[in-house]
Amino acid sequence: MKAVLGAVTTGTGAAATVALGPVTNYASETVPGWARNGGFVWAVFAVLAAVSVGLALLSRRLDVSSTGATIAQRSAEVTGSALTAVRFTSLRRPYVDPSSVHGIEPVLDELSELLRRADGRFAVVCGAGGFGKTTVAATLAQQAEHAGYAVFWIRWQDKDTFVLQMTQVAVACGLDEAELQAARTELVSLPDAVWRRLNTARKWLLVVDNVDQANKLSADDGAVSDYRGWVRPDGGGLLLVTSRDTSRETWGARAHLVELSSLDSRPGARILCDVAPEAGSAVEAEKLSERLGGLPLALRSAGTYLSRPGSRYRTFDDYRSALDHEMPALFAAAAPAHGDAEAARQAVRRTWEMSLDQLESTGCRAARPLLRMLSLLADAPIPRAWITSGPLRSVTGLRLRQVDVEASLSGLHQYGLLGFADRKRYPQTDALQIHPLVREISALLLASSPGVDVDAWRQAALLRTAELAERITSESTDWPMARLLAPHVQLLFGHTSSVPEHRLLNVRSRILPALFAAGEFASAASVARAVYEADQAACGSDHRRTDKSRHALCGALNHLGMHAEAAELLRGTLARQTQALGANHYRTLQTKLMLGTALSSLHQHEEAITLVRETAEQRGRALGPEHYLTLASRNILGNVLSYAGHYAEAAQIHRRILELRLADLGPDAPVVLRSRNNLALALEGLGRNAEALELFRDTLQRRESAFGPDHPDSLATRHNLAVALLHRGHREEAVGLLRQTLEGRERVLDPDHPATLSTRGHLESAMAQPARGGLRGWWRSRDR
Repeated sequence: MKAVLGAVTTGTGAAATVALGPVTNYASETVPGWARNGGFVWAVFAVLAAVSVGLALLSRRLDVSSTGATIAQRSAEVTGSALTAVRFTSLRRPYVDPSSVHGIEPVLDELSELLRRADGRFAVVCGAGGFGKTTVAATLAQQAEHAGYAVFWIRWQDKDTFVLQMTQVAVACGLDEAELQAARTELVSLPDAVWRRLNTARKWLLVVDNVDQANKLSADDGAVSDYRGWVRPDGGGLLLVTSRDTSRETWGARAHLVELSSLDSRPGARILCDVAPEAGSAVEAEKLSERLGGLPLALRSAGTYLSRPGSRYRTFDDYRSALDHEMPALFAAAAPAHGDAEAARQAVRRTWEMSLDQLESTGCRAARPLLRMLSLLADAPIPRAWITSGPLRSVTGLRLRQVDVEASLSGLHQYGLLGFADRKRYPQTDALQIHPLVREISALLLASSPGVDVDAWRQAALLRTAELAERITSESTDWPMARLLAPHVQLLFGHTSSVPEHRLLNVRSRILPALFAAGEFASAASVARAVYEADQAACGSDHRRTDKSRHALCGALNHLGMHAEAAELLRGTLARQTQALGANHYRTLQTKLMLGTALSSLHQHEEAITLVRETAEQRGRALGPEHYLTLASRNILGNVLSYAGHYAEAAQIHRRILELRLADLGPDAPVVLRSRNNLALALEGLGRNAEALELFRDTLQRRESAFGPDHPDSLATRHNLAVALLHRGHREEAVGLLRQTLEGRERVLDPDHPATLSTRGHLESAMAQPARGGLRGWWRSRDR
């Protein structure tokens, strides 16, 4: 080699100069003989030129002849001439076995309708990791392809790869070399060029999968919702994006958001049975599906584990039991290799951590600790008012302000890790909900974090719960908060060492009366049971505090129709109290009253009347006939007499109590309304239906005005009014009231609650036989 080629360009245009080092023309030293013949060379050149012109003409003719070709046909004709520098990747959709897809039919119907008539919209299938967004999109793509649509699938990897794939899509839809060259030289925007071509095409579906950071699709650092970048609600087909980002603000007004939720137990069970058909029955699969919260990713992970020959657990029941103590092992305890996003996306333990990583990268530094702390609360909706910066500051040491917590809260909601609780169930208070499995995994990750004092985190969470509970009163304005806090308050009494005793006593004195006043008897029973068990452990069975919590529990059990359990608890208590305290002690008398109520509902009328009558007489002698405790005892006596069929004495007692309470408290006091309802029941039992109807109507109006139509007291009076109307022959009005009451009782109490069963039985009887009468003696709604 004689010299090295060296050229350095300086400047541009006319001012450019080229400095050349010594150059050797290797070709001139080895030219073959035929090349020295100029005539021969020119002849060859002429032939090549003619062939080139002929090919160009043929190409143009082929282009013209293929103008009517479908997009799918043109997609197969794309060649490297259009994108000489691009490495083509597959735009084919992933395959989905239709027989293995369950529970997403309503979502598919919604998206199919949008595919047929996009009307200037695009679709965003969104939700937290693991809810099956890709499966939904792939199933729709498969159906669309079978219906004759051209389907293009882009799985997000990075911005550069995405731009190349979008260009491939446009070329498949007819983007020519001239348009592409104009975009290359920046004479036009590449997104403009691509979407201009997509606007001319028809019947296509373009899926962009796993776009978790939507800002990557924007242009010039603008917002995605500007529709100036790669997301546009245009064209003769449908753009569908899958993303963890559920925010309307992100995607804009023309996005059709489809936020995925958990599967019901039956479709979840079918997924388990498809993946692990030998692992057990459909019923056992349903139980496991419920335990996994209907999360598709977890269901498939569980099924895959069970189907492996070497797995330790081989049945649905064994796997469900093992979750309580081996969840980290069952859900991929080992984190995927760093940077392996796809592996992390498919691992139950890591999929939500990806979202938290992204939130941290955008400045939401409180997102991870906030989710960790919320995971220490009960598996129930969380009051929005619970979330403040104080507990987080105390355990993280971060200088967090409320605005930081608000931003992180919005981020968690945006990525589907926190959702709003059912608005129908909690209409008056903002409540947030964490998916059960997200909560459980997050708590596990907190416990396994190095250097983290989990007890300190839990104590901070419990103290915040106590702080809110201590503000509650029995006023109706506080009932929604009491309802929300009840499951979290239960945790206080399971970790009594973390909260000062005086605060625990304050909490119980606040939350239980509020729950009883609100008619939240199931929540009251759960809290009272937790309090009772804590008192038994701390003070013993005979302590005054334990008696008080036992009475609260038995009162809630009686309201729930669980009279046998209440009676069993109270009988043993009454025997101990009579011996230790005496027959006339306040606590002994209170136990006798509650036991009499339970026995009355169990149709043990004689014993019930005896116990309650003795108590009312003893209180009358000790406290006077008009003392509020005496009146309360006589009210219960009137109830058990009425339930035993002694309507005349019951009516006499209730009328006197009503007169005294009305004079003292006014017409709308809760105890006055109870007396009115109970008097009406006794009058109706005596056959004085007109008087009873008037009392029931007036009481119902007052109760609905004070408590709302779905309060248990309102439901009780509406039921009683309906039965009285049936006895008067007003069948049509009665049926309407019974239907309304049945819906309310199924919603508020339980489908199998005795009160619900009574309403259902009256409704069925009324529908079957319109004749008057025939219903007397059925279970009706007394007020204790």
